[in-house]
Amino acid sequence: MQGYRLILWIATGLLAAPMANAQQPSFYGAYKLEAQNATVTPVTEGNSSGLRVVYEKGAEWPHLLFSPDRPLDWSSAGGLEIQITNPGEHTVNFGIRVDDNALSDGILHCLAGSSEIAPGKSEKFELVLRPNTSSLGIIGLPVQPGMISIESEGEGVFDPHHIVEFQVFLHKPLQDTTLVFTNIHVTPIISLKGVVDRFGQYTDAKWPGKVYHTKQLIQRKMQEESELKAHPGMPGRDVYGGWANGPPFPPSEYFHTTEYDGKWYLVDPSGHLFFSLGMDVASPGDSTFITGRNTMFTWLPPQNSPLAQFYSEPYSFKGPVKTGKAFNFYAANLYRKYGADYMNQWMQISLARLPSWGFNTIGNWSDPKFYGNGRVPYVATGAVTGSLPTIPSGSDYWGAMYDPFDKEFPSAAEKSLGSLAAQVRNDPWCIGYFIDNELSWAGNGVDGDVGLALGALTKSSTDCAAKCALLKQLRVEYDNAGALNAAWGTHIQAWRDLASPLHIPLPLNAVAHSDCEQFVRAYADQYFSVIRDTLKRLDPNHLYLGCRFAWFSRAEAEEAAKFCDVVSFNIYSPDVDQPKWDFLQKLNKPCIIGEFHFGSLDRGMWDAGLVPEPDQKARGEMFDRYVHSVLDNPAFVGCHWFEYVDEPLTGRYWDGENYNIGFVSVTDTPYPEMVDAARKIGADMYSIRLGKGSTLKKSE
Repeated sequence: MQGYRLILWIATGLLAAPMANAQQPSFYGAYKLEAQNATVTPVTEGNSSGLRVVYEKGAEWPHLLFSPDRPLDWSSAGGLEIQITNPGEHTVNFGIRVDDNALSDGILHCLAGSSEIAPGKSEKFELVLRPNTSSLGIIGLPVQPGMISIESEGEGVFDPHHIVEFQVFLHKPLQDTTLVFTNIHVTPIISLKGVVDRFGQYTDAKWPGKVYHTKQLIQRKMQEESELKAHPGMPGRDVYGGWANGPPFPPSEYFHTTEYDGKWYLVDPSGHLFFSLGMDVASPGDSTFITGRNTMFTWLPPQNSPLAQFYSEPYSFKGPVKTGKAFNFYAANLYRKYGADYMNQWMQISLARLPSWGFNTIGNWSDPKFYGNGRVPYVATGAVTGSLPTIPSGSDYWGAMYDPFDKEFPSAAEKSLGSLAAQVRNDPWCIGYFIDNELSWAGNGVDGDVGLALGALTKSSTDCAAKCALLKQLRVEYDNAGALNAAWGTHIQAWRDLASPLHIPLPLNAVAHSDCEQFVRAYADQYFSVIRDTLKRLDPNHLYLGCRFAWFSRAEAEEAAKFCDVVSFNIYSPDVDQPKWDFLQKLNKPCIIGEFHFGSLDRGMWDAGLVPEPDQKARGEMFDRYVHSVLDNPAFVGCHWFEYVDEPLTGRYWDGENYNIGFVSVTDTPYPEMVDAARKIGADMYSIRLGKGSTLKKSE
């Protein structure tokens, strides 16, 4: 393949003098290299030659660009592989982009993806060159062992027959940042025929713990029962998993919060401090689409098989077809392992596993059958649903936000949450409610933090309550359109023109941004106050745990703290970076992490998830590192792992996600590295939380 030879030529030493800031582009073989806000030096790493790139601190998009002397045909390539070394002391977030046209703007005519590399690590990364893989019903595709796969995204048509350049870029690095690139080449496409065995595992790889026959499942069941008896739970815990040996508080009927020794905690009904280490999505797994993809599976059950009960006909949001048949391999393996009473037995083994592994909370998205279980505390999962108007923010991954100013929003909240509240209202084992998830509070890019205000302006006031609320706010501040123009730098002819959809040029000036932030705060107040009031009316006993922020502004988090008992965030990163999250102290409210995870590709999975690691050992180490960082932050009262079981190898039916993020595999086999890591920090988490120099520690 033409591209393979030329890229490898670069990596084997035909490199010239250093260059900086794209002043004089250099030619290496048939490639021109251009460094924008970066300095490049040839280096030797082991037996390979490569490039050491120093990206300039604070630069918007510093990058190293590779341009061939003529377009390349990569139509038979599966991915672009680059070995990257991070010699620095900080985790580096980076992106890789491939363009099929010189007119590429970073969105059209390109594929791009991002990942990160921890300090001192050297990893192989592959940018998948098959765009829109979710059209196959799969996000991650098979890669070579030891590789970290990067999903690629792009809009419009991408032509792999006409590759004109590729680049490795950063975004506003906080310090001069060095990366070393070696062994750059394209990889072949891996066939998807017959890649899934009868247990839902990858056929073309071997790994410790892989299942080859049903007898192994039965044997592992017996072995685990003995192992769990030997490790029934963490020492020094009360019945809820709280700190029995810690400072006593008055017993109460339900969970509540307190601040002790400068740190926030939950307090369980026994009156003990409680740090919530949780497990999300404790459920019998997701189905994967079969329709249109039968050749991928070496076995599927006949209709007269007991396992045929695990077929379903769900709808699909992003899958290869909108209707069709799906199959749940995890549930089928539970039937093989536990028999016809598999659901009850699996729930009992799960309720034994979690305390044994160090967890004391059943997290969001879990099977409601766990509600009222009387053995492990849990959170209730709720959401506001209905046919309500929405407001875009510019980052609407799961969809635009509901308009909380709409007159139907309070009744929609009441209808959506009523049956859930009735189910758990009087249960002391329920910690509280997460309501909604990863809403589109903020957009990306310039003025993204006030994206909801910009989105409201694009609506018409005749059918948008949020737009009316924004115009009312502006009318109080400005007497007429001229006053608004003078303050905002806009050119609105008359006040009535504001009622029509408007697209305000960006960036906003300081006054306009301040006005928009005022509206965003009012938007958050309206949303959180309605949810809070509805919940407290339906269930005054339990905590309101917030909306699980993913895209948000600091202003919105501050408003959430006025109404939520606990403010929640989903934080996918190697750890909770203390400087970045130090603002939580100013909220004066406890906070909780609703989701985090790490994944790898060394046990037969195809996608490592949002925070990839090279192997299971590293996953365990990162789990320990992450939970330590949460325990070190005084604001947090817990963190919940996403999720209990790996996603289906060929993608969950509704969006194609197929991450290795489980504590158990599709065969219900626990990952020992993860279990060991969780047990270790689970046993120590209260002493870690207490910290050195605590008055309690001195008195003990």
